[in-house]
Amino acid sequence: MTKLAGRTALVTGGASGIGKAIAKRFAAEGARVIVNDVNESGRETAEAIGGAFIRADLADAEQTRSLAEQAVRDFGSVDVLVNNAGVQHVSPVEEFPDEEWERMLRIMLTAPFLLTKRLLPGMAERGWGRVINMSSVHGLIASPNKSAYIAAKHGLVGFTKAVAVEAGARGVTANAICPSFVRTPLVENQLPDLARASGVALEDVVEQVVLAQASVKRLIEPEEVAELALFLASDAASAITGSAYAIDLAWTAR
Repeated sequence: MTKLAGRTALVTGGASGIGKAIAKRFAAEGARVIVNDVNESGRETAEAIGGAFIRADLADAEQTRSLAEQAVRDFGSVDVLVNNAGVQHVSPVEEFPDEEWERMLRIMLTAPFLLTKRLLPGMAERGWGRVINMSSVHGLIASPNKSAYIAAKHGLVGFTKAVAVEAGARGVTANAICPSFVRTPLVENQLPDLARASGVALEDVVEQVVLAQASVKRLIEPEEVAELALFLASDAASAITGSAYAIDLAWTAR
């Protein structure tokens, strides 16, 4: 039997990168997958795996609430919530735009709260549920020029633990995944900004900045993160909750 047969999963930020890999992996294991993204290309991901697409901009609280309501209305339940949508902005604290700080926290911290708040009761009523929050190695440690991202990801780890404590007795687990740099458009698009902020040449930024703290000198593949997400969503992980799993090539082992 497939690991997620009969389950419905909502994956935010599913148009590309880690979200797309998770959506594909969950579908291969029998889940009905709802792909959310602000980009219409998420529809292609959904169609390719036989899932559904719901467009919503998670920077907008009303659209986020509507996403949860439509998912329940159209599918009856959401058993697995993967809060994956993310954005990045690279600049020093004193130069960080106020509006960008607020937008990033809305997408990566407030939206997971709003979705969890609305989907958790149904999970608890059925006595089974999984909340998987895509944090980051920067949810565990800090690096320069990423203050909003780091604040949001640290907050997401704390939120994960709070949900785990509150929901565990009702059959719902909550865990965070904390990867270092993954081969995604989000990472590729920030390389020029990282190079400028770090004062290194673009051709050297991967080696000198992105992989500087990693013991294994390579980017992580989205499919590797998806495998951990699948495990955490499965029945085999029913005793695991409140954890923050590092996939970081020994970055935080130092």
